[in-house]
Amino acid sequence: MGKRSTRGESPEVLQVKVVLRGFDPPVWRRVALSVNASFAQLHEVLQEAMGWQDCHLHEFRVGAVICGLPDPDGPPGLLDERQQGLSPHFAQGTSGLYLYDFGDGWEHELLVERVEPADPAVAYPICTAGARACPPEDCGGAVGYQELLEALADPRHQAHETMKTWVGGDFDPEGFDRNMVNRRLQRRRLSGSS
Repeated sequence: MGKRSTRGESPEVLQVKVVLRGFDPPVWRRVALSVNASFAQLHEVLQEAMGWQDCHLHEFRVGAVICGLPDPDGPPGLLDERQQGLSPHFAQGTSGLYLYDFGDGWEHELLVERVEPADPAVAYPICTAGARACPPEDCGGAVGYQELLEALADPRHQAHETMKTWVGGDFDPEGFDRNMVNRRLQRRRLSGSS
């Protein structure tokens, strides 16, 4: 994903803060990736960093640009994310939205905090920080997630056991493991996906 200059210049990386809307305290991540990445590659990074399972439609909105995976039944004018590089659309201070799962309506605010030379000792993309667990897929958006957390927190709640089984046992809404995210990103790099 990174460019190599013949003049010895370091390729540049974007440092992007990603905040999932609708939560206080926020669910967020900070990632760094090459300015030469495509929107499709950013999608892959966001899926891994947030902990989503990539089983729903998505799109990006940055200024007047809307891109995603084209669908003959989808809205006209959607740019193909596989053919759109980040560099023409992202600079320091640029903000945008990443929408995931149109049914649950997860909206991620994107903010390019910095554009800086890549560290040659770092394998990009990388997650450098974050907080709180990503909600489970198909939990019903922010409202459904809040209801899920209430049921899980109260053993006397009528849906406690059902919800506990549905999430696969224990679920820690405060849990975030940056090392685990980076292992997933590394596996994706090694498989050639990003």
